[in-house]
Amino acid sequence: MRGFLAALLLVVPAPAAPAAASLPCDSYAAAGTPCVAAHSTVRALLASYGGALYQLTRASDGATHDVGLLATGGYVNAGDHDAFCNGTTCRITRIYDQTGRHNDLSIAPDGGAGSGDRGADASEIAVTAGGHKAYGIWVSPGIGYRFTGVASGVAVNGQAEGVYMVASGTHVNSDCCFDYGNAESTPYDTGNGHMDAVSIATTCYFQPCTGSGPWVEADMENGMFQGANGSNTANAGNKSAFVTAVLKNDGQTTYAIKGGNSQSGGLSTWWSGSLPTDKPGYRPMHQEGGIILGIGGDNSNRNRGTWFEGAMTAGYPTDTAENAVQANVVAVGYSGQTSVPNGPAGTVTGPGGKCVDVAADDTGGNLAAVQLWDCQSYASDQHWTHYADNSLRTLGRCLDINGNGTANGTQVELWDCNGVGGQRWLQQADGSLRNPQSGRCLDSPSGNTANGTRLQIYDCNGSGAQKFAVDGGGPAAGPGGKCVDVAADDTGGNGSAVQLWDCQSYAIDQHWVHLGNGALRTLGRCLDINGNGTANGTPVELWDCNGVGGQNWQQQADGSLRNPQSGRCLDSPGGNTANGTRLQIYDCNGSGAQKFALS
Repeated sequence: MRGFLAALLLVVPAPAAPAAASLPCDSYAAAGTPCVAAHSTVRALLASYGGALYQLTRASDGATHDVGLLATGGYVNAGDHDAFCNGTTCRITRIYDQTGRHNDLSIAPDGGAGSGDRGADASEIAVTAGGHKAYGIWVSPGIGYRFTGVASGVAVNGQAEGVYMVASGTHVNSDCCFDYGNAESTPYDTGNGHMDAVSIATTCYFQPCTGSGPWVEADMENGMFQGANGSNTANAGNKSAFVTAVLKNDGQTTYAIKGGNSQSGGLSTWWSGSLPTDKPGYRPMHQEGGIILGIGGDNSNRNRGTWFEGAMTAGYPTDTAENAVQANVVAVGYSGQTSVPNGPAGTVTGPGGKCVDVAADDTGGNLAAVQLWDCQSYASDQHWTHYADNSLRTLGRCLDINGNGTANGTQVELWDCNGVGGQRWLQQADGSLRNPQSGRCLDSPSGNTANGTRLQIYDCNGSGAQKFAVDGGGPAAGPGGKCVDVAADDTGGNGSAVQLWDCQSYAIDQHWVHLGNGALRTLGRCLDINGNGTANGTPVELWDCNGVGGQNWQQQADGSLRNPQSGRCLDSPGGNTANGTRLQIYDCNGSGAQKFALS
């Protein structure tokens, strides 16, 4: 019953198969330039493909699982993804090649310019494609994938090839390198012309550049080329949420760069002409046939981006084939926000308006310090999900008290989620986060608000040093271990029924923010009593937050949620625990039917 579309996304019902009969690799093949590598976390890129798109690895037990399609030639089965990762976190550890050549991408190893990478958080960025929920690859520094060696059929030593990808034009940066395409067979820089990968970034490597980007660029090693010899003021860039980035290279004398909005319109040709002539090594090219995603050829892994699909061809594609690819991409109907992590994760804002942050720039190993830092919308390590077990998680690990300690002043850190008491955090009515095992609250020492302030636990005192708002909210666990949920699959319009349902860590409408005025909010609306009623048996629903008495809920010592206006408590009729049980208000009686624990 539960659907899988994030609340931020527009739900557009559609069939499982893409709107256009000819998918990108079908169009390339029809033009005589077949795909030799095709990767996506969103959909099939060949109409005949019915296999797995990617592999998940679960944090809780290390189990792996392949995620496939709803139908051959169709879209990803995101429901299967969500079910496997429910209650824990997952990483994408392999992206499967759809061409049959087994040019799969695995987590990149150590290289000349970056240490070994990690897989992307599998559920960090959700969009819709063809009306279906799909996850992208959210690349932060240290995330990257590679085919190490010479991939089957991929261009080497001056052979012609093409590459396209769909990526974000809003989650970008200027460091090296957010690439997809041909790279060295080993993760080391072996010289000019040994790469041929497409990139979208704000990197103005060769001055001058037009505007501030991001630009579709060619990474041909030792330079991000916007056209010509590197500088190309005709390349105006692409700022759309979804960008189709296209590169082709005949390997001898000529290359072309194109870009377009993946949601509408055609491609703009930013360059079509000579390979660089003022630097050695590019005429002819010296490609090595490796494949990279999210990194540079030497494993430079300091940039960021969001990626959804891409393919590489044998031969120099025609403009007609590339136009057909763009038309198919537009027909997919990509929608959603690509600039910030979405889903149930949210920031935890603390003293001074700073955000709870993990030291070491999104790498997040065990013992990593948890601190205050300026809020950064793109920072993975500032987006925390509050789970039904009351843990707060980011980067696949939990907010933890050092040594599972309980003493005043004990510092907090990141650690593998293991269920200990030091990983439990309850949002209090006064805005503090309390750890039940120690009885102490998350605290900024002496109310310090400077960047890098290491957080600790301390006696709960209601001071500003202990105000930490869990902006993504948390589950409200009810009778039978079920969670308070909104009917209508995360869409949450006025009047939507509020009910019990199996707890789903990925469900936005099961994450409730307890506001200072007593309101409980999800999907931008508040838990409300129908008609602002007060009578026994009046059902509850979702409604625009308006401050009426029917939207005030106070957690009681016995675990109930009391509405002061009516004097009655949130209640499951007859103690029913079946999925879809519509909740109501009823005389407070302390029974199990009225136990609703806020995270």
